[in-house]
Amino acid sequence: MNETFTILFLVTGVLFNFFGCIGLLRLPDVYNRLQSATKCVTLGTCSILLAVLIHYGFITIGIKALLAIPLLFFSATVAAHALVRGAYLFGVQMTDKTVVDDYKEVAQSIKKETGGEENALSEDEGA
Repeated sequence: MNETFTILFLVTGVLFNFFGCIGLLRLPDVYNRLQSATKCVTLGTCSILLAVLIHYGFITIGIKALLAIPLLFFSATVAAHALVRGAYLFGVQMTDKTVVDDYKEVAQSIKKETGGEENALSEDEGA
C-alpha cells in the first residue's frame, strides 16, 4: 500500500514539475512565468518529498523530507513575490494580453516615497 502512495505522489510531483517547466517556456512574460514556476514546481517538489517520506518512513531521511516541505513552500513563495515586485518596480513590462494590473497603485505610492524614480537605472542614466 505504501508503494502505491509513493508512486502516486512521485508521478504527481514529476508531472507538476514538468508542467512548470513547460510554463517557463510557453508563457509570455516574466510575471506569468514566475507564477507558473512557483506554483507548479513548489507543488511538484513537495509531492516528491512527501513520496520520500512515505517510502522511508520516519527515519532520518523521511524527517528531513518532512522538514524541507514547509521550508521550500514558504521560501519559494516569498522569493517569487520579491522577484515579481522587483521586476515591476524596475519597469519590466507586462504582456499586452494582461487585463488587470492590481499592483499599479501600490507601485506608484512606492515610487513617490522613493523620490519618483521611474526605475532602478534612472539614477545611473543621468550620471
